[in-house]
Amino acid sequence: MKRCLILLSVLLLAANVQAEKPNMLFVFADDQCYETIRAFGHTDIETPHLDRLVKEGTTFTHAYNMGSWSGAVCVASRTMLNTGRFVWEANSVYKNLDKERTEGRLWTSYLHDAGYDTYFTGKWHVRVDPNKTFKHVRNVRGGMPNQTTEGYNRPLADGTDPWDPADPKFEGFWKGGKHWSEVVADDAVDFLGMASEKQNPFFMYIAFNAAHDPRQSPQEYLDRYPLSRIKVPENYLPDYPERKDIGLKDGQRDESLAPHPRSEHAVKVNRKEYYAIITHMDDQIGRILDALDKSGKRDNTWIFFTADHGLGVGHHGLMGKQNMYDHSLRVPFMVVGPGVAKGKKIDSSIYLQDVMPTTLELAGVKKPEHVDFHSVLPLVSGDQKKSYYPSVYGGFLSLQRAVIADDHKLILYPTIGVAKLYNLKKDPQEMKDLFGTKRGKKLASKLFVKMLDLQKETQDEVDLKAAFPEM
Repeated sequence: MKRCLILLSVLLLAANVQAEKPNMLFVFADDQCYETIRAFGHTDIETPHLDRLVKEGTTFTHAYNMGSWSGAVCVASRTMLNTGRFVWEANSVYKNLDKERTEGRLWTSYLHDAGYDTYFTGKWHVRVDPNKTFKHVRNVRGGMPNQTTEGYNRPLADGTDPWDPADPKFEGFWKGGKHWSEVVADDAVDFLGMASEKQNPFFMYIAFNAAHDPRQSPQEYLDRYPLSRIKVPENYLPDYPERKDIGLKDGQRDESLAPHPRSEHAVKVNRKEYYAIITHMDDQIGRILDALDKSGKRDNTWIFFTADHGLGVGHHGLMGKQNMYDHSLRVPFMVVGPGVAKGKKIDSSIYLQDVMPTTLELAGVKKPEHVDFHSVLPLVSGDQKKSYYPSVYGGFLSLQRAVIADDHKLILYPTIGVAKLYNLKKDPQEMKDLFGTKRGKKLASKLFVKMLDLQKETQDEVDLKAAFPEM
């Protein structure tokens, strides 16, 4: 009976899609950790409009980024997203994206063939001109707003701070006179007005630079988060023990945003600014959702919200995303659309890049053979067993690897022969390393076998066996 109901749900969802090609609004944040949405219950943060998406749709609680071949995790995540390829193959493709034809290779080329008008604004960070891949393009931004020297290694040990996140003189998000998040929302609202006058279905790729540093926002948003309101993460450390051996040496950009060793005060200041820019972005998302409601297109529009990866901001003594902990690998992921269950949460693991084949399926496009990621529509429709990822993979350069399976995570640092094991169900903050125990080593060995399988599947060429002597 249950299988019949699931099949019926899938058929009804497919029927809705086939009746009229749906519009698709993809809203993409930068550096937004999975915990920074109030509705999830992890953090004292104000995100009423993202909370609205949680209430009106289905949330995937365990959406991951696969990692990066470079220090700039953003570019790897976005290249995977737009090519549909797993991380190391995406790296090979990335090197030639500006030299080869994009037709038949990038996400939007398939949507164009399916009759979609495509729109883009904001952060791109993919090695090809977005004007070649979208029909309507505005205000293309680079990898990050320019950071001034005053924005690093702060606040100072004596409590003073040479930098002010609300002062336009430091430019960054303020360069051009208007905060970049507001510019993105302006463009999105205008796009929706344009689309309301057209017959073709639309696909909008609305990419905020927030909450990437320099984390700047109007003073009124900073005022909402006095330091007395900010909590230091439970897994706070003054510094990460293996930091200098895993690619996070002194001078590594993200890790230089706050002084070493980390003080609780410095972490609170950085988190205050992180929350403020997210709340400011949330208000801009609210403007976009209101414009969608007014456009007359809402009833046939699917909304997807996610981020390119998470961020440390004081977790484990880390400030950036160049690590294998959940605060950096996991992201929010919400789906709202016709027939999608409201207020539902799905714990099955997915990758954030699954949004690409999901939209292709909605558009009636057969998944291209080169696309490694999978549509989440079966899971959204109620087939909880249709998860394509019983094990989740993560990697950073040749220095870090991770596998997540059966409520456990194995982190491996191949070049220094260090392994860490965590029980994510009992220890979600990843504070108790179990690798040194007899049972832990046994569990780690099983996970290592899964890691080797994923290494083969993802064409990962790092020598992992030499770094795991227990095998």
